[in-house]
Amino acid sequence: MRSVNFDRRAARIAAVGLIAVVSAVVGSLAVNAQMSGHGSGGHMHGTDGTGHDEVNMPGLRGENATFEESAELAVLFRNFDTITREVEELPNGIRTVTRSSDERVLGVLISHVVGMIDRVKRGDDPQIMIQSPTLDIIFLRGGAIESEVEVTDDGIVVVQTSDDPDVVEALHVHAGEVSSMVDRGMQAVHEMMMTGARN
Repeated sequence: MRSVNFDRRAARIAAVGLIAVVSAVVGSLAVNAQMSGHGSGGHMHGTDGTGHDEVNMPGLRGENATFEESAELAVLFRNFDTITREVEELPNGIRTVTRSSDERVLGVLISHVVGMIDRVKRGDDPQIMIQSPTLDIIFLRGGAIESEVEVTDDGIVVVQTSDDPDVVEALHVHAGEVSSMVDRGMQAVHEMMMTGARN
């Protein structure tokens, strides 16, 4: 069963998240306008020769991602130190609990998670430049994933299961990748890029 359960508080948090995304977009138009270039003053490196810019975060763009989705990712990466995450590997999938101590970031987190789960369901890969190759199979076989989402006062609980063993393995691997990004932010992405996981 696929379900997304929202109560009034969750709806308010989601609204706060949307406001935060709009604020992030409006407040950083000058920065994000440079996403197609390298910007100045940012630390840049990468295996593809274009490097990675910590200020403008051009790697958060995607061939099929909206401007708002990229802005959400920027908020999450810039505030990763407010986010905590628990992962339980199930025989047929994962159960994750992700929280933020910042209500604004929590709203963005909820919006991002719900949006990405909907994309997986539709097989609509955003093709974010920095995304892990692990997501390829998840988007390709999204119809084989059952997702349940519950919004709590301080976070979001996601259970994803599948009868496809390749998908289960991908869910396990990706859960670990996300946890690494929650723990270390863009540093985890830098390391992935430098080892050639995705150019």
